[in-house]
Amino acid sequence: MSRYRGPRLRIVRRLGELPGLTRKSARRAYAPGQHGQNRKKRTEYAIRLEEKQKLRLNYGLTEKQLLRYVRKARRVTGSTGKVLLQLLEMRLDNTVFRLGMAPTIPAARQLVNHGHVTVNGRVVNIASYQCRPGEEIGVRNREASKKLVEANLQYPGLANLPNHLEFDKNKLVGKVNTLIEREWVALQVNELLVVEYYSRKA
Repeated sequence: MSRYRGPRLRIVRRLGELPGLTRKSARRAYAPGQHGQNRKKRTEYAIRLEEKQKLRLNYGLTEKQLLRYVRKARRVTGSTGKVLLQLLEMRLDNTVFRLGMAPTIPAARQLVNHGHVTVNGRVVNIASYQCRPGEEIGVRNREASKKLVEANLQYPGLANLPNHLEFDKNKLVGKVNTLIEREWVALQVNELLVVEYYSRKA
């Protein structure tokens, strides 16, 4: 299944708040569709599937990409769920979003893909690029790029800058200090259920 391009609020109503997908919040508290208000008991599989979908849709990944991240997280020592979240959070598109340079992750991915973002002074247009501690994330030295980011900074997607990042608004330069801690992940998700969901597939 390819990247989701449909109505975003429909997804928010079904899965709950996804800060990376949209800044809008649903007015209706129940799920979309004809039977959205009918509360039915969810199976264990359905609960795990929902948690997996939250991750996939919030970070804008395809099923194949997420499976690849799960396999990569398994090879690293430590909690697979925590490592998985760190891998996703340290993606360049997500880092640009968390710095406030874009209102959502899809908007941040577009900034990166169009060559507006630099890493250590060099243009990087790969959204899945893994940011490492010590790297500087900046804006390309072009008037159009600077105007775009300055406009986005007026209305950042999330109010708080996570503690692993720092950002200089005057120079439009951010820095990755360390790997992100679990408590600074903005998405409300149970990563252990995601790992369990993939335990039969990966």
